[in-house]
Amino acid sequence: MFRYVKKICSVVAVTLLLNASLTLVQPTPVQAADTPVDLKLNAKSAILMEASTGQILYEYNADEALPPASMAKMMTEYLVMEAIKSGKIDKTTMVTTSKYASEVIGSQILLAEGEQATVDDMFSALSIYSANDAAVALAEHIGGTEENFAKMMNEKAKEFGLSEQAHFINATGLGRADLGKYAPQNLQGETLLSARDAAIIAYNILKDHKEVLEYTKIPAKKFRERDTTPMINWNWMLWDNRNTTNFKRYAYEGLDGLKTGSTNEAGYCFTGTAERNGMRLISVVMGTETEPSRFEETRKVLDYGFTNFELKQVLGAKAEIDSMKTVNIKKGVKTQVPVVTETAVSIVAKKGAAADQFTITAAPADESKLIAPITQGQVLGTVKVSYNGNEQTANLVAAEDVEQGSWIRLFFRAIKDFFVDTVKGVTS
Repeated sequence: MFRYVKKICSVVAVTLLLNASLTLVQPTPVQAADTPVDLKLNAKSAILMEASTGQILYEYNADEALPPASMAKMMTEYLVMEAIKSGKIDKTTMVTTSKYASEVIGSQILLAEGEQATVDDMFSALSIYSANDAAVALAEHIGGTEENFAKMMNEKAKEFGLSEQAHFINATGLGRADLGKYAPQNLQGETLLSARDAAIIAYNILKDHKEVLEYTKIPAKKFRERDTTPMINWNWMLWDNRNTTNFKRYAYEGLDGLKTGSTNEAGYCFTGTAERNGMRLISVVMGTETEPSRFEETRKVLDYGFTNFELKQVLGAKAEIDSMKTVNIKKGVKTQVPVVTETAVSIVAKKGAAADQFTITAAPADESKLIAPITQGQVLGTVKVSYNGNEQTANLVAAEDVEQGSWIRLFFRAIKDFFVDTVKGVTS
């Protein structure tokens, strides 16, 4: 008899749970995307992303694969910081300059073959002065050879979900012709990235290794104590340049990174990032004709973002959701458990957007996770905030513990539910 009642009650419980899910999750149509704006950029491509959500606020020809020049070094920076964080290398680890590193062309700190410097000093040269010799030395130290390191870069590109056209052949972004006898033998083609690819790399750096900004925001620094002149940051837009005679007209409030790049093939490129009023933006411009223009076009893109958008917190952490304050559970001393948001949920919106433009929907987790015992903080569902075609999600977690019910409690509950449902069926 108990088995029969238990089976019936299980079926009823599943039905009720499914019905609850269907009634709780009722997304309303979001607004159509805004008509694309024309910023009249003098660049081959550009994109604007909000750094915490990854939302795209503006794009222009953002998916065309182009030579990124030294912007490719953002991936080199990521892998170096990843190696430090994993313990593979330390900031004080000494790096020895190879013959190749000492002979690489382009921006350099004039490392001599056999010269040694710490990982931290090499990384400073890479991030501040875009030093090709430091980039090669670090790549060889971590990968054994630069070609092996480039393979690591391509593997990481796949992890990031970059476009199929995204490709690295070295740690510097130099073209194959520039590498001469040091061109890779087992990697074909050239280094290519789209503006979207570059923004995604920057997004991941800021998400996983935000300490990179401690380097990229430095306007100038000596590499060696004996050096007569410091390395001057190629990023003229740094906010700390606002009092520097040569660069103050380019200085941009809140800007502290990230990576410039230029070759004959790439033109002038720049991935910038700036933070104002709690919102950080990532901008990419590629293929401008002059060095100043990459910063002038970046200003147009960032101005558009900061003028028109804001990062709006729609839900706080530990907040109740009106449409789903509790979740039904099985085999507990209680049949329901209150749920709250695990983290705050923010989304980028047009400034002044009305509250009714944000849609909040919630859904319970699958049945296998809704069985007692339940512990406080256990994930029991999700909540989604939608605005203008964009979505941000967070987990819903148990607000309290719920112990598993005794067999006698569950037995009598099953009998009670069975007769309640039977009476309802007869009277309906």
